Amino acid sequence: MRLDLVGVSARIDARPIVNGVDLAAGPGEFVALVGPNGSGKSTLLRTVYRTLRPSGGVVRLDGQDLWRMRPRQAARHRAVLPQHNQVGDGLSVAEVVATGRHSHKRPLEGDTEADRALVTTALRRVGMDWAADRLMTTLSGGERQRVLLARALVQEAPLLVLDEPTNHLDVGSQLLLLDLIRSLGLTLLAALHDLDQAAAYADQVVVLRDGKVAGHGPPLEVLTPAFIEEIFGVRAHVGTHPITGRPHIAVASLERPGGGTGYRDQRSAEGESMVKAGDREAP
Repeated sequence: MRLDLVGVSARIDARPIVNGVDLAAGPGEFVALVGPNGSGKSTLLRTVYRTLRPSGGVVRLDGQDLWRMRPRQAARHRAVLPQHNQVGDGLSVAEVVATGRHSHKRPLEGDTEADRALVTTALRRVGMDWAADRLMTTLSGGERQRVLLARALVQEAPLLVLDEPTNHLDVGSQLLLLDLIRSLGLTLLAALHDLDQAAAYADQVVVLRDGKVAGHGPPLEVLTPAFIEEIFGVRAHVGTHPITGRPHIAVASLERPGGGTGYRDQRSAEGESMVKAGDREAP
């Protein structure tokens, strides 16, 4: 599945948040969306989730306009793992995963043996088959994320879109989840806060600043120390991870004479209006 965003703009409460973004993810490619808070990452992803219609431009899946598809057709093409997941109380793990089959079923149609087999396979793939009968509310944050990933997998969609999938997870759970996502062979578009994770796992990075693309390309070509300092206001060391051999980025605050840091205060650097706009970003 190929994803193309061409000149995509988006508004929230009539305020422009994303402005003319071009982005491409080829079949099986992992594209990481990075940028400071309030840069428009989650808002841009919402145009792919189909929860926020673009005010300009087009989102295409294999050349088809995503927003011209019927909802069930769109769900068969792209699965979503949003930043905030509300899971109904009282549902078991298997029941939650089974909801990912809704786009393949007629209204009121029950689960088939084939559906149940897909649920079992997906749970095994994410290492959660042991918890099929457990209530979701009894699981840890990392376990819940893996279950929700299994729910996305049973959609059998070739594109997976993720908004900060490692948010609130401990470091071990973060790496396990990213290893799993990277192994799926799907086209991936993920908003990530951690530059080191973006460099280590993504094929391409797209850097947003003030709702526009500030840089894009292979991680080590884009995320240079000078560029990271310009966009994020931190010092950076870019090299090779001594254990994994993957690209590695370590960051530190900017020091300046007289104490304190050189990190620009967001309210003064970007303006009160951009902060308010960023605060309203939804997943």
